[in-house]
Amino acid sequence: MSQLKSIATALPDYQISQDDVLAVLAKARGSALPARLKQILGNSGIDQRYIAREPDYYLEQRSWTERAQIYDQVGRALAEQSASAALERADLRPVDVDAIVMISTTGTMTPSIPSRMIETMGFRQSVQTIPVFGYGCAGGILGLRLANDLADANGGQNVLLISLELCSLSYDYSQFDKKNMIATALFADGCAAAVLSGKVKAGSGPSFGAFGQKTWADTRDMMGWDIGETGFDLVLARDIPSFIAKDFVPFCDAFLNEQGLEKSDLGEPACHPGGGRVVEALEDYFAPELPGIPATRDILKYHGNMSSPTVLFVLEKILSNNSEKPILMTALGPGFTSVLGILDPVGVS
Repeated sequence: MSQLKSIATALPDYQISQDDVLAVLAKARGSALPARLKQILGNSGIDQRYIAREPDYYLEQRSWTERAQIYDQVGRALAEQSASAALERADLRPVDVDAIVMISTTGTMTPSIPSRMIETMGFRQSVQTIPVFGYGCAGGILGLRLANDLADANGGQNVLLISLELCSLSYDYSQFDKKNMIATALFADGCAAAVLSGKVKAGSGPSFGAFGQKTWADTRDMMGWDIGETGFDLVLARDIPSFIAKDFVPFCDAFLNEQGLEKSDLGEPACHPGGGRVVEALEDYFAPELPGIPATRDILKYHGNMSSPTVLFVLEKILSNNSEKPILMTALGPGFTSVLGILDPVGVS
């Protein structure tokens, strides 16, 4: 298994509080939010987040062409910013990178962002570029899994992983129904980059252990996007927290058992937070062996649900606290899919 050399994150320029979001939604509706809906949206566990454009922009009509231009402009800048920082922390140059994996479900380009970064950042012309679309909220860990496999290939490679989502571009301004209001109140924009290497010696840094993945039958309507005329229409089931207790828990128990681990053996888990109720369901699962998942809560509180990069933000925060116990990484995404992984901070996996 490869080693994690670094993580770096980047955020767009516009910060918005949850109170401001609720005000924007009321303005979009042309009337005050119903009390029950305002309570639901206000209890998301989010205080603020970052978005690609100023709030009033999202009340205007936007074509797919304009969205693509913003994804190119803002997304590429965030990708280059996080990639540069991650490479500097790993003490590597762009020419040292053998492969670039790009995870994103809120935009796409051809040529891809990694292909365009070759010239602007000075990667080798022979660098392998792998753009991946459609992983959604599970993309951070699935991206680490793919990057880990590539890092272990060909006798060991240096791999740059970029996880970029501009969720705010996905909202349909013309359809502020309940689902779109929930999406607006929950999702945010952000980017994370990580450097993985299969060239370093075992035991010299955080290393990946096993990964696990399961996709349940007849669950496609749990989470995802439908392509609408003016945006992505959110597909999001209400009962994901109950799904965690019924289906995720036995899957996670079996995964840990296969690795010879108990929950009490773990350090703080790095979880994709989803939303406030999902965090509560995850905390119920880990209790009483683990006191909570404060890093997951903090990232949700100050950054919202950024989809795929969120768990990398959480992992960066946990590693900054010098954890020495194995870190369980968890995420739920479209499929409906759960993905798990183990990172050992002291490099003994």
